[in-house]
Amino acid sequence: MAFDDEDDLFKHTAMTFGEHLEELRSALFKAVLALAIGFGIGLYFAPDIVRAIQSPLEQGLETYYTEEAIEFIQARLPEEFKDDPEMINLVKEHGLVPELVYVSPSEMLGKLRGKFPDALGKVTLPAGDSQKITKAGLIQVVMWRQLSDDERVKLRAFNIQEGFVIWLKAALLFGAVISSPFVFYFLWSFVAAGLYPHEKKYVHTFLPVSLGLFIAGAALAFMAVFPPVLRFFFSINKSMGQVIEPRISEWLSFVLMLPLGFGIAFQLPLVMLFLERIHVFSAAIYLSKWRIAVLLMAIVSMVLSPGGDPYSMLMMLGPLVILYFGGIALCHFLPTRGSRTPDAPKPKEYAGVD
Repeated sequence: MAFDDEDDLFKHTAMTFGEHLEELRSALFKAVLALAIGFGIGLYFAPDIVRAIQSPLEQGLETYYTEEAIEFIQARLPEEFKDDPEMINLVKEHGLVPELVYVSPSEMLGKLRGKFPDALGKVTLPAGDSQKITKAGLIQVVMWRQLSDDERVKLRAFNIQEGFVIWLKAALLFGAVISSPFVFYFLWSFVAAGLYPHEKKYVHTFLPVSLGLFIAGAALAFMAVFPPVLRFFFSINKSMGQVIEPRISEWLSFVLMLPLGFGIAFQLPLVMLFLERIHVFSAAIYLSKWRIAVLLMAIVSMVLSPGGDPYSMLMMLGPLVILYFGGIALCHFLPTRGSRTPDAPKPKEYAGVD
């Protein structure tokens, strides 16, 4: 039931709509300024950031082509090569990948004679092998190359300005990370401006927790989500027989959006606790509507996972479900008496609420 203005102990702290807009403008300006300063610092470190961001994809590509090389040895090389255990060892231990090529015996012998005339000067080929080159006259030779130097594991830029755009994006990513504590502070300050004095203390408690959850979500994306997502994408390309030629700009956009989406999604228990503390929802409501909440979280996971693949969606949805019930536990077990001033009487609307 609504209560009259004279029953509101904190009506002198109320803000007008114009004051709210001014507070929002001020908070956004400070947040953008903090981001701009972080972006400026990121411009200096951008090359190192790009190399660090490339690392997960390059490692994924090396793993993909290592597995492909082993399959190639087992399926396509002649029997005399398949039975050699050193073949697999060269791939796994030394990072070498094989390639089966055809060479002309007569041409190879001519090259070797020029290099070693004393040893091979009198060596001749059987009659007919030195004549016109035909496919039947060619021999198969296994050539090896270092996988780390293979062009297939290197990211590509397809136009001259792409490197500049990548540099700016990397600086923006770095700026967003180092300025996030200030951005969170200014945004939470705006939220606090619209609260009663007895509610504003939650902002000071929630701010470090909010930052910690954001970093935890971003770290989970980097450490646990990228590998299975890359394996999924690689398997799809492999099943269709497509050659993978990743672009650094597209990868950087993916790297930027996925941790950001996870960081935002991990704010869920904090938002739940905050809404419960200001009496918008209760732990009982959260628990009774959990099926609807899971459905909404699935939709949010699809929106915030930029790859659009089931792996990244499920890797986000799983922690969100755990965080949702963790938020219910926080609302249930944390004391709520501090939500009002010790000597303040209860407003009519909150009568009966501890």
